[in-house]
Amino acid sequence: MERTEVLEMMSELKLYGMKSAYDEIYATAVKRQHEPQRLVGDLLKAEISEKHARSIRYQLAIAKLPLAKDVGDFQFKSTPINENLVRDLASGEFIAQQRNIVLVGGTGTGKTHLAIAITRSCIRAGSRGRFFNTVDLVNRLEAEGRSSRQGRLADYLTRLDFIILDELGYLPFAQSGGSCCSTGSAASTSVPRSSSRPISPSVNGRPFSVIPK
Repeated sequence: MERTEVLEMMSELKLYGMKSAYDEIYATAVKRQHEPQRLVGDLLKAEISEKHARSIRYQLAIAKLPLAKDVGDFQFKSTPINENLVRDLASGEFIAQQRNIVLVGGTGTGKTHLAIAITRSCIRAGSRGRFFNTVDLVNRLEAEGRSSRQGRLADYLTRLDFIILDELGYLPFAQSGGSCCSTGSAASTSVPRSSSRPISPSVNGRPFSVIPK
């Protein structure tokens, strides 16, 4: 079978990972005299990797993050922020534990950057999340109520693993902690605004030591 025929069939079956890696994998197999099973296995691995990468790209797109920020982009050296704790949060274990994160700090201290970075890391690990400016979210809920379509957004949020609420400080925030979003989502990464305090997360109302006391 000719190469072009193979590639055409891969396109027809939407095996784009296999198609993009076919020439390289085939050439390596010929050069190193790989068994047919090894060749097929390498093509399947390429397809799985492509599908995984495509899924991550899709989840990052629907998360509606305003910026592309990662933990590695943050300059921890010039801040009192606990880098190890932030990286631990970026592992996403708080989602499985159904815990909330609240980042508190003054303007420009990196709350939104870290919230987005944690979100991107969690999505890459397989979780589904959505970013909201809190005021915009409230406006959407109010508009939903006026149009007699209550519950649609809440239903969507319950199907996510976590949500991010930016600028939560514009709304009252319960000191007792609890779920930052009463839609049943597994966890919420909330980013409130304060005029003077450095970043200091808390989990379900109990403080997290991101900065030394």
